[in-house]
Amino acid sequence: MYQDEIIIDGLQYCLWDRAYFESLKQSGVTAVHVTLVYHENARETLTRFAEWNLHFERNSDLIMPVLSMEDVFKAKSEGKVGIFFGAQNCSPIDDEIGLIEVMRKLGLLIMQLTYNNQSLLATGCYEQEDSGVTRFGKQAIAEMNRVGMIVDMSHSSERSTLEAIDLSSRPICISHANPQRAHPALRNKSDEVIRALCERGGLLGFSLYPFHLPGGSDCSLEDFCRMVADTAEMVGVERLAIGSDLCQNQPQSVLEWMRNGRWSKSLDYGEGSASNAGWPAALPWFPETSGLKNIYQGLREIGFSEQETAGILGRNWLTFLEDGLKPE
Repeated sequence: MYQDEIIIDGLQYCLWDRAYFESLKQSGVTAVHVTLVYHENARETLTRFAEWNLHFERNSDLIMPVLSMEDVFKAKSEGKVGIFFGAQNCSPIDDEIGLIEVMRKLGLLIMQLTYNNQSLLATGCYEQEDSGVTRFGKQAIAEMNRVGMIVDMSHSSERSTLEAIDLSSRPICISHANPQRAHPALRNKSDEVIRALCERGGLLGFSLYPFHLPGGSDCSLEDFCRMVADTAEMVGVERLAIGSDLCQNQPQSVLEWMRNGRWSKSLDYGEGSASNAGWPAALPWFPETSGLKNIYQGLREIGFSEQETAGILGRNWLTFLEDGLKPE
């Protein structure tokens, strides 16, 4: 049953306060991959760690840091929500490869090589020209492999993602994206990428962000579960998970920071537009306290076994991270 399982959401960036931590606990989630930074540099990333240290201090009855998968089991046994950190960009390492190990020791477990744009490491999914993984990127992947930091290519381009899969000596993840055949967003992934990812032991986390879904905010729970089922038929259920990309209660200013950072003087709307510049309407079947439970039930109803559903809702993340976070 849902309440007995290890439930892991592979990506959130919500308004982190006590009220939301209480709703996380109520939802039955065991652990959440929290976006620590989007465009913050190394020094600013240290402040984000400090802010979270204060969250842990003030809300120790609700949340706890996760540095290994043993901490996930501890969170489950203590009735708390485990928090593990990732970066949606390579900005925390500036242009210094040695900061990869520094950030890993501080608790940054996952790092994307790009966030939509060309970075020092690889090409983002919004660039017109895809030059693949850079010289720095090749060394960064090797260093991430060495120290046990997960490579995430959620916001990266086609060639860069395929190259990262091949270059990495360890399986990588796409923590929050959907198949392009389900919805042709620039952020979603081709069948070629998904097959390559999964053949190498990687993990795909399905996104609940409406701009990535068939039908957008009108996507039904059944439509979502059918997308998961179709992908499972192609690559196997053990390579699939959830990365909701939930940004609950965040103001418009946060959306603009995500899309624009400091790189753009004019507003960039991402997958939105000038006439649709705000957050997309939320999915009615994915409220913050019961969304993952609804997915659990939806997957069971569409034909997944209890074991397969438990895998998608958390166990697959657990197995993937247990292996990938150990230093070489």
